[in-house]
Amino acid sequence: MPDIDASAGYIRSICDTAPELAIVLGSGLGGLAGIMDVKAAIPYGEIPGFVLSTAIGHAGKLLLGKISGVPCAVMSGRNHIYEGYTAAQVAYPVYVLRRLGVKKLMLTNAAGAVNKRFSPGDLMLIADHINLMGVSPIVPEYVNEIGTRFADMSKAYAPEFIERAEAVALELGVLLRKGVYVMFLGPQFETPAEVRMARLLGADAVGMSTVPEAIAASHCGMKTLGISCITNMAAGILDQPITHEEVLETGRRAEDKMMKLLKGLAVSI
Repeated sequence: MPDIDASAGYIRSICDTAPELAIVLGSGLGGLAGIMDVKAAIPYGEIPGFVLSTAIGHAGKLLLGKISGVPCAVMSGRNHIYEGYTAAQVAYPVYVLRRLGVKKLMLTNAAGAVNKRFSPGDLMLIADHINLMGVSPIVPEYVNEIGTRFADMSKAYAPEFIERAEAVALELGVLLRKGVYVMFLGPQFETPAEVRMARLLGADAVGMSTVPEAIAASHCGMKTLGISCITNMAAGILDQPITHEEVLETGRRAEDKMMKLLKGLAVSI
């Protein structure tokens, strides 16, 4: 595994801002970086230990600056296991952000609705997740340095952050659903049978990201809030195909309310 101190040291050499909050932007949500007063933008390829983002709709840059006056680090785009990376590589930036002093993490993603009461364009608070990847980002090299091998996931998404997010959304007039997120490996979309299975397991939305970062955050003692942008109805709910273009377009249409919510949350959690 890469050297966390070397990665953090390189970032500090570019920008000495000490971030208090980190935000990971999902598919089609890169425009949310517009709410930030950016002091530095560092391509992932320049940061030791980081891997390149190859997915469409992910800029692949670490932005440092302030949102509503709060020092923040924003990952404009993330990596996925389906790009050929390990879960540890995908989650590595979380450990680096923790070494930079970040204690609060907001994860966003694009997701397909399993809950038939949801609609494309809705935002959903992640109350909990189900990991169907079959892998974990926790690796032996980090067990003694960062946390226990057997990380507690009973509060992977901080209850106090969820409560605060619901209050902020109400204040801002933003409809905010809440539910369980299931991660499939991808990159293919789920089959109708897999969606039916997810519903039986208690899922409200499905996607291909977020869980590795949430596990790593729990492992290294960060508090996490997760928000899904519902970009499509999952397979089998509607009699129509699902495309990545649809996911990106719906994400762009939902950016304004996501931006409004994240800006409010930056000073509230």
